[in-house]
Amino acid sequence: MDSIFQIFWLFLKVNLLSTSGSASVALLHSEAVGTLMTEAQFIQAVGLSALLPGSDALQLAMFIGSEAGGFWGASAALVASLLPPTLLMFGAVSLLHRLRRQRWINGFVEGLTPAVGALMAFVSWKILKGSAGSEISLPTLGIAAFSMLALWFDLPAPLVLLVAGIVGVIIF
Repeated sequence: MDSIFQIFWLFLKVNLLSTSGSASVALLHSEAVGTLMTEAQFIQAVGLSALLPGSDALQLAMFIGSEAGGFWGASAALVASLLPPTLLMFGAVSLLHRLRRQRWINGFVEGLTPAVGALMAFVSWKILKGSAGSEISLPTLGIAAFSMLALWFDLPAPLVLLVAGIVGVIIF
């Protein structure tokens, strides 16, 4: 039982001190290697969690917890990894629920909307330009235009991504 508490405390500490995801891997490495697992096991855990679909951080936590404490170790690592962001979200939702009728909150959200849209457009442009190299080719612009039109006409996003991927395989 002591090792299960150690696993729980380790993952609670890592998730309280980092933003989780890939940012927590370095902190987790310094905390877990030598106490719960070897360097080779940690490398295997990181590789496996990156390979599988889903949240890398949660898969890494469950893998390390499982290696160190079996089923209960994996469960303790998962709960400790989910607890901080869950409590934070409940707190934020509770606060926003209490303040939702206040005029300044509505103004704040209205001000965020164009900023989020601009941020998404900027990131999209950086990704598009980065994948195309220094110049954006005509086929790349064609796929982007088709995707925008398809999404404008409410086609399902997974279908748009699938078709764009297939067209990319054919063209590139």
